Amino acid sequence: MLHIETPLIESRPMELTAGRPVLLKMDALQPSGSFKIRGVGAACEYHVGNGKRRFVSSSGGNAGLAVAYAGRRLSVPVTVFVPETTTERAKFLIRQEGAEVVVHGASWQEANERALEAVDSESAFIHPFDDPIMWTGHATMIDEVVGAGALFDAVVLSVGGGGLLSGVAEGLARNGLQDVPIIAVETDGAASLSAALKAGRLVELPAITSIATSLGARKVSERAFQISQTRPLESVVVEDRFAVEACLRFLDDHRVVVEPACGAALALAYSHPDQLARYERVLIIVCGGATTSVEKLMTYDAALSRKS
Repeated sequence: MLHIETPLIESRPMELTAGRPVLLKMDALQPSGSFKIRGVGAACEYHVGNGKRRFVSSSGGNAGLAVAYAGRRLSVPVTVFVPETTTERAKFLIRQEGAEVVVHGASWQEANERALEAVDSESAFIHPFDDPIMWTGHATMIDEVVGAGALFDAVVLSVGGGGLLSGVAEGLARNGLQDVPIIAVETDGAASLSAALKAGRLVELPAITSIATSLGARKVSERAFQISQTRPLESVVVEDRFAVEACLRFLDDHRVVVEPACGAALALAYSHPDQLARYERVLIIVCGGATTSVEKLMTYDAALSRKS
């Protein structure tokens, strides 16, 4: 397998702020820096097994990095199409894995359209979040938690396009935990799931204005919306400043750097404990984010402090 079994730990600092035990599934410690390698790895292995000789993907962050990592491990060339907003660090990390990086368009949607045009008969397109094979791969994190004998009555996770949500829902269902609520957290300015729930249908945001760009799918996947209509799910939206503060507190508490997209979920324990008041013992997915740095988090924090 291209992913590893990640630690499951109790967070004493979060327990004290949230007022209840908090379990952390530490997928920030995956080889590519995020949970994405679980599903991406499964998809890449599937396509190699079916004769594909090149991977094409579209992502300015964790998914692109996971595809690049998987391609290197499987000795398959990779091209990742990224939008113009992609950071130099993200492009560097993807290239460091040996992948080609093509910059195209002002948004992920535009980069994705160009990536699809580049797919030929020998190529496999690796979608960053909307792929059933990928969801099954992501579901392994819940298999690991259940296999460890852990007890929890809610799962907290961040939502961008909905790949993590879809995988966690599948993992809960196949372990007989389909009634365990999922608390889906987004940042203001990237809350496509929240917008869909309010409208009662899939809607597309006019733009992404949150700094949590890894949550920057302007429209959540159809599967994610379907899940929100068929199982217990709560939608929570937090401000960017709480996501960044959570990242910095998490760094102090657990010595691991994560990006604001992950900080959104962590913020519930640190600054929004009222959102967890109905539960006795919660599981938070620490989804990761290799493309951030301590310096960038400090810059975000200073900028957001000036605004508030």
